[in-house]
Amino acid sequence: MALDIVVQRLLKVELFAGLKPLQVAEIARQADRIVYRPGQSIITEGEPGDAAVLIVKGDAVRIAAGSPATPVQAVPDGSLVGELAMLIETLHGSTVVARGVTRAIRIGRMALHEQMAQDAAVAITLASNMSNRLTAVAQELSRIDRVLEAAGRAALPADLNDRGLENAPGMPGNNVSDLAL
Repeated sequence: MALDIVVQRLLKVELFAGLKPLQVAEIARQADRIVYRPGQSIITEGEPGDAAVLIVKGDAVRIAAGSPATPVQAVPDGSLVGELAMLIETLHGSTVVARGVTRAIRIGRMALHEQMAQDAAVAITLASNMSNRLTAVAQELSRIDRVLEAAGRAALPADLNDRGLENAPGMPGNNVSDLAL
């Protein structure tokens, strides 16, 4: 796979947004190009990872933990799997398997750490991008909490709903002696 193609693919990855093309080119130079055969594991749940894998082209699926009857989820081209492993020691949270021939780029932790040590701007940009993503996740979780809370209140009997969920019998912090029996 030509270096310019690898750089183009990496520039589309959200985590690398804001990096200069030369910084991304250095990541690409250090990355391994791999071809996975059908049935070959790309990452395996519970196993330690030392690299992220960018699916460049092919047919890969994420297999959910649990029963074999659990449906698989397609991993589209351009997906970065196991991304935390290129930054920190971690165990993979899922298994991704090639269903067909799958071309990929493997970004190793050691090489990326060396690049970040030589160019602090790479580390700062990656940290900022991850922080922004975590903030977005936290905001989405807060939104979901509000929706669930509103749905829970709507499902309460009218007398409890009028007093508010915080006054419902059995809710944490409510004193049983305050309840009218």
